[in-house]
Amino acid sequence: MPEAFVSLRNATIAPGGHEVARDVTLEVTAGQILAILGPNGRGKTTLIKALVGALPLCAGNREGRGAVAYVPQGAGIGFDYKVREVVVMGRARHLGLFQSPRMADYEAAEAALAHVGMADLHDRRVTTLSGGERQLVMIARALAGECDLLILDEPASALDLKNQHKLFGILRTLAHNNGLGIAFSTHVPGHAFEAADRALLLYGQDRRVLGPVAEVLTEDALSALYDTPVRVLEQAAPEGTLRAAVAVAGSP
Repeated sequence: MPEAFVSLRNATIAPGGHEVARDVTLEVTAGQILAILGPNGRGKTTLIKALVGALPLCAGNREGRGAVAYVPQGAGIGFDYKVREVVVMGRARHLGLFQSPRMADYEAAEAALAHVGMADLHDRRVTTLSGGERQLVMIARALAGECDLLILDEPASALDLKNQHKLFGILRTLAHNNGLGIAFSTHVPGHAFEAADRALLLYGQDRRVLGPVAEVLTEDALSALYDTPVRVLEQAAPEGTLRAAVAVAGSP
């Protein structure tokens, strides 16, 4: 059985006293990717923060092990640092108090940038990058910390189609080849088809569906989730069956 890096057991999540989810049980395991899907206001970001440990639970338990890296949605960078300097900040847990980054830390940062295809931009100022490029820099910073568990809140929201495809290829490699546990939230079912092993569909406070992507992301399930007719298209390819979900044109 894959090892669980983080798990929620019978968890109730109620930030500010507003109950968002009740009796949630799920885990993120080594070598697998979990996609969390749902329309606006269903608690995707809240659940992501509970997995990270940034939100206390009102009931139930959270158990975690290993190093966690979190990439929030639209993560901002407040100062005009160079890309390399931002990424090496991910090495903070490897440094002692008041210790400056060492050569090994900069090498880890360069390797992380190469992993996300940003090595050529290491000397650029982050303020000169596009939103999608800054998102890839933040993911590189998370990787530089040598995490076991990578949790991302809508990581593809600022990326064009090419960079979305690149991102999810990176995530697949990190999980399936490097053994990371990964969870990400998204509005787009196609992101789960492309990268995830399992999907969690958030219908509401008490209703959720969790299971393998091919079993959970059906036309009926997605139509109910997004309250609009959805069709799942399939195409045979050398790498396996490709799937995409589209809203039916002309539907309300």
